[in-house]
Amino acid sequence: MIIVEKVKAWGHQNIRATHRTTIEITKDAELTPRGDCIIGVKADKSVNDLSMEFKNKLRREGSILIIEIKASNLMDYVLAEGSPKLSLDDDKKLIIRKSTYIDRATLCIRANKSAADIDRNLIEKLKNPSTVVTLTLIVLEKHELLKFIRENHDSIAMEGLGNVSENIDYL
Repeated sequence: MIIVEKVKAWGHQNIRATHRTTIEITKDAELTPRGDCIIGVKADKSVNDLSMEFKNKLRREGSILIIEIKASNLMDYVLAEGSPKLSLDDDKKLIIRKSTYIDRATLCIRANKSAADIDRNLIEKLKNPSTVVTLTLIVLEKHELLKFIRENHDSIAMEGLGNVSENIDYL
């Protein structure tokens, strides 16, 4: 069964999104220029606020996370993995990681993109504090991924996901 969560956050004038290994959304309202992985502030959820059903599925061995990042008519996609080691109990943050490092705020690991890889037109939009960014988090198991993509082909910007077999080496 596919489980979906949505997280809403806001843009900020200090969003740079130049970090090469992570993407972060925070509940904090302020952002300094040093926060180069952050793409949204004043989030309505952290990893701790996600449903238990979503967390349990994300903690399954072999779970896959598709993340749609959308602001106005601009969007980008990230593919990543869950892990049984995820605690998902940070009250302020949600972090997407290219690495396998896990802490309390880690949502997923082995992502195919970092903040620096997100579409730059989308990042420019997120520099406006009145811009709303929505992350749609879709968790599924490996065997459900190709079926999901086939069924949603027309609604998924496939170029945003890239070549699935290159991004997820175990398919």
